[in-house]
Amino acid sequence: MDIDQLAALRTPEGSAALAAAAELAGGDPLASAAALRAAGVPAGLAAAALTQAELRRRAVGKFGPEAAGMFLTRAGLEQATRRPVADRRAARLRAAGVRTLADLGCGLGADALAAARAGIRVYGVEADPVTAAMAAANAEAAGLAEEFTVECGDATAFDVTRVDGVFCDPARRRAGTGRRIFDPNAYSPPWDFVVRLAERVPYTVVKVAPGIDHALIPAGAEAEWVSADGDLVEAALWCGRLAEVPRRATVLRGDAAHRLTGSGAAEAAVGPTRRFLYDPDPAVVRAHLVAELADTLNATIADPSIAYLYADTPTATPFGRCLEVTDVLPFSLKRLRALLRERRVGRVEILKRGSALEPEKLRRDLRLAGDAPASLVLTRVAGAPTVLLCRPVAS
Repeated sequence: MDIDQLAALRTPEGSAALAAAAELAGGDPLASAAALRAAGVPAGLAAAALTQAELRRRAVGKFGPEAAGMFLTRAGLEQATRRPVADRRAARLRAAGVRTLADLGCGLGADALAAARAGIRVYGVEADPVTAAMAAANAEAAGLAEEFTVECGDATAFDVTRVDGVFCDPARRRAGTGRRIFDPNAYSPPWDFVVRLAERVPYTVVKVAPGIDHALIPAGAEAEWVSADGDLVEAALWCGRLAEVPRRATVLRGDAAHRLTGSGAAEAAVGPTRRFLYDPDPAVVRAHLVAELADTLNATIADPSIAYLYADTPTATPFGRCLEVTDVLPFSLKRLRALLRERRVGRVEILKRGSALEPEKLRRDLRLAGDAPASLVLTRVAGAPTVLLCRPVAS
C-alpha cells in the first residue's frame, strides 16, 4: 500500500469499501474482489480494502475489537505488541513516573496507543511514510490524536531530552521483503544506537526478539520474557531506573499475570526421573529461570542441558505443565511400540527436548492402534536418549 491508497481508504468511498470488504473477509479472494468490483468499487480500491479487511481479521487476536478500525501492514502486524502486553508495559511506565515518552520506531502504534491510554504523552517516530501515516490514523481512530502524535523521520535524530522515557522496538524485518533480520546491527534503528539509549535516558524500554542472545543484554538491564496462554510472544529490556531484577518471566493466562524472577545464572540440582514431570513455560526457559522454578516445586532436572523438571509430588503452578510419569525407558522404537500396544494407546501427544527425532515421523512409525490417549516425552536422562510415557495431571 502507498500513501495515495491509504488516503483513498480514508474517504467516504473508501470507508464504504472497507465495510463491504469486512463482510467478505476470510472468503475466496478472487470471489471477494469480483463482488466488490461488481458493486462499483474500482479495482485498486477494492484490492486495498480487501487487504485491510483480511489484516484486521487476523489482528483481532492481538488488538481485540479495536482491530476493526485500524490500518495495518503485514510486517507491522507481525511485529506489533499484543494489547494486554502493551497495556501492562504502559502501566509499569506510568507507575514509574513517566509522563512523556518517545516511541522510536513506533510502527503501527500499538505500544504508543497503550501508553497514551495510560495517560502518557507520546511522540512517535517512524521512518516509513506509509506506516507513519497509518499510526497517525490509528491514533485518530482511537480518539488519541492529541496524546499520540507521529512524525516521519529518523529515530536516531530525535531529541530525547524532550521526554522522560523512551520505548524502542527496532524493526527486525527488511523493508519491502519482510524477511527476518538476525544481525542486531542491521536492525532499524541499529543495535548500538539502541543500547546507548539507556545511557542517555533513565527510563528506557527496548522490545527485542524472544530469541535474543543473553550476551547482548546490557549490564544492569532487566530482561523480561512474556508468554500469553503458553505462547512466547516477546522479550523486553528494562533499563536504567526501570530495572528491578536481572531476569523476569511473566506468564499471562487469561486476565492474570504471574511473575517469576531471579538471577538467570542459577543451576538446578540434578537428580533421577521421578513420578511427576514439569514442562516449564517457554518464558521461564528463555529467562534462564528453570532453577528458580525448581526451587518452588522441590524439583530437580535429570540432565544438565534439558529444561524438564521432576518431582515426587504435584504442585499447582502457572509456570509449567505437570505430567505424571508412568514409564521410563531407553529409547527403542520396538520396545516403545510394544508398550503402547500393550496399553492400547491410539492417540499420543509428543513433547520433546534434547531429541533429534521428528514427532510426526515417530507417530507414523509407532503404528498406533487403540483408543487410549497418552503423552510421550522424548528427552535425555544423564545424556542417554530416553522416552517417558505420561498422562496429564489435572490443574
